[in-house]
Amino acid sequence: MRKLIVQQWVTVDNIAAEEDGGLSFVAGEPFDDNTQSAFKDSVMGFIDSVDTMILGANTYNQTKGYWPYAEEQGKYGEKLNNLTKFVASSKLDEAPWGDFSAATVTRDPAATIRELKGQSGKDIWLWGSLTLMRSLLDDGLVDEVQMRVCPASRGKGTRVFEDRQDLELLEGTAFENGVVLLRYGIKK
Repeated sequence: MRKLIVQQWVTVDNIAAEEDGGLSFVAGEPFDDNTQSAFKDSVMGFIDSVDTMILGANTYNQTKGYWPYAEEQGKYGEKLNNLTKFVASSKLDEAPWGDFSAATVTRDPAATIRELKGQSGKDIWLWGSLTLMRSLLDDGLVDEVQMRVCPASRGKGTRVFEDRQDLELLEGTAFENGVVLLRYGIKK
């Protein structure tokens, strides 16, 4: 069965979005010439392990103007843009993605995830989308949370978890750029 994997870039104080919604703390651009190959391999390994991406409406609106046109993101951007995409929204009727295949709009993301999990394929990636993540956690649909912890703190902003959550460490890997990958399974 396919897994639903949440991926969040966070600060060391568990901030996933700054007060203005920004992500200025994100460190370790995977395609910078100075980036260590182990970090690049980790990022590429993850994107190679998924074939479907789920986004909330806000994350979709924040990313649709950049990623479909981000040629500087190289092979990573190409792979990201070619994933099958779903956008959870009660207001959107369509979700274009530049010259790539449009995302499918779902009004019932939990039902969509259940259906996708029952199909063959690679794992499913929930990208950002904290409100959607929390809803899917409540529904018991999240299998893994991956946090890429950046060497920065913000003090204020939106935290990944608002409530108690029991997690099981699957991996902890530090990279030379200061980013630490923490992979957690969800205890059910």
